[in-house]
Amino acid sequence: MARAWDPDAPGVVTLPSGRLVRARGLRRPVPEGPLPEFGTYLLGRAPAPLAWSTRWVRWPDFRLPADPADLRAALEDALARAATERVEIACAGGRGRTGTALSCLAVLDGVPSTAAVAWVRQRYDARAVETPFQARFVRRFSPRAG
Repeated sequence: MARAWDPDAPGVVTLPSGRLVRARGLRRPVPEGPLPEFGTYLLGRAPAPLAWSTRWVRWPDFRLPADPADLRAALEDALARAATERVEIACAGGRGRTGTALSCLAVLDGVPSTAAVAWVRQRYDARAVETPFQARFVRRFSPRAG
C-alpha cells in the first residue's frame, strides 16, 4: 500500500470511512509532497496528460456533469481506490465542480445528501459548490445508483 495523504495537508479531506482524498484547483501548482496515484478531473475538455493514472469527467464550468452516470462511476472508482491509493479530485478552480463532486463522494461514503454540501464546506472550502443547480444536484444524489 502506498503512503497515504497527510490528513493535515491543504485540500485533504477525511471521509467518514477514514479514506483520504485531496481536492484542488488545477490552475494552481501541484502541492508539495507526494503526487497522486490516481486523479479524477472534472473539466469541459480532457486534461493534459499527467504522470499518474487519471479519469476525465466532462463537466463544463458552473454547470452540471454532462453525463451524471459517468460522474457516479468515476466517484465510485475514486472512493474504492482511496482505500489503497492517493486519490485527487480537481477542476480548474477547485470550488464548484470539485466541491460538488466531493459532496457526492461524501454521500457515497455515508453523509446524507441533504447535509453533504455543508459537510464539504466545513471540511474543505467554505465556498465549495458554487451554484444552486450544483447544490440541488447533490441533494438529489443517491448513495445507490438508479
